[in-house]
Amino acid sequence: MPPSERLAMRLRKLREQRGITQEQLAQRAGLSRVYVALIETKRSDPRLSVVVKLAKALKAKVGDLVD
Repeated sequence: MPPSERLAMRLRKLREQRGITQEQLAQRAGLSRVYVALIETKRSDPRLSVVVKLAKALKAKVGDLVD
């Protein structure tokens, strides 16, 4: 499985487990909801700095998203 696909799957799973919307995650991470949606649908391959923001917003480790 390509890294972007793994990231997309894990991001959505963690977000849903925490019961937050894409909009809420985007606000917490300082990103747009559209960008979060693009990542979750494998249409964007974010930089590491964005992955770090997403992990912090989810109160998770970067490795939880990209392991």
